[in-house]
Amino acid sequence: MPQKRTAASAEEAAAFREKLEAEGKKLVFTNGCFDLLHVGHVRYLKEARALGDALLVALNGDDSVARLKGPGRPVNPADDRAEILAALESVDMVVVFEEERVTRLAEQIRPHIYAKGGDYTVESLNLEERGALEKAGSEIRILPLVKGKSTSGTLARLKKNNNAGGGRRLRLGILGSGEGSNMEAICEAIDRGEMDAEVALVISDREDAAILQRAARRGLRVVTVRPGDRPGRLAEPAQKEICDRLQAAQVDLVILAGFMRVLRAPLLDAFENRILNVHPSLLPEFPGLDAWGQALRAGVRESGCTVHRVTAEVDEGAILGQERVPVLPGDTVESLRERIHEREHTLYPRVIGEVGEKILAGE
Repeated sequence: MPQKRTAASAEEAAAFREKLEAEGKKLVFTNGCFDLLHVGHVRYLKEARALGDALLVALNGDDSVARLKGPGRPVNPADDRAEILAALESVDMVVVFEEERVTRLAEQIRPHIYAKGGDYTVESLNLEERGALEKAGSEIRILPLVKGKSTSGTLARLKKNNNAGGGRRLRLGILGSGEGSNMEAICEAIDRGEMDAEVALVISDREDAAILQRAARRGLRVVTVRPGDRPGRLAEPAQKEICDRLQAAQVDLVILAGFMRVLRAPLLDAFENRILNVHPSLLPEFPGLDAWGQALRAGVRESGCTVHRVTAEVDEGAILGQERVPVLPGDTVESLRERIHEREHTLYPRVIGEVGEKILAGE
């Protein structure tokens, strides 16, 4: 084995892998931020090391951690994190990388075994990373998590203790696919002091979505996630990435603002009863797409909008608030939609504020 030092280069790591193979041995490879090292990390790394003959840890650099985890991260700089990891008996080599994904390193190093924590499945791994590992012939192994031991949990406990005296603001994560007018209405309500909240993160499934431009103009943190190939659906890696980013941003409440994708686990589990949506009808009437057109074709005299909790069943979660809008003679889809949108822009912030007060009060 080479003498351990704080961090090696990718080229040194690749050479280490070739040396092991020549000796008939296997290199285990894992990656992560390892920001606040805790017992869950230590046990996981020992289990990963036991899968082969040497363990290489790819450590996200400071810029990479900040992009993945949001403001305030990393808690500890890369040099310190690398030194701590390198000091562990189970770790044979550490490489620091600045990309968000470990794809390039996987292609370069071609590990024999790739280990990942149990908050992932093989199917929920990032598609690019998984593709690079499969192309390299790496065996992918998912290791169980240590229950109750996580960096996000540690930070959440610290945050709770620091805010025990009150004064904490509600942290919102907004998901949108389109224009972002509801996001704008929420931000304006915050500006007016109508709710004690802040937008911690805005995520879109479309790089060209106008909501990202609106958010950027306001100086909000924005992220685009590749949704996968199925219309209206989020691939499992996308669900996992969105969940991870929202948790890393320490979001209290997830707000759907024209997000045209169906949510499933792990998002629904991680934010149970804390994901809200506004729908342009008086639910349970006219769920799904084209609610305005459904209302006009049904010949109803009034429609409106509904704020509800998001569940696995589309537009069937508990109703939290509604506003009624008359359907006028001569209405078109466009005219009815515009009037309903106006009501959404007052209803949605009000309900978010009401739900937020309960969350901050610990209810």
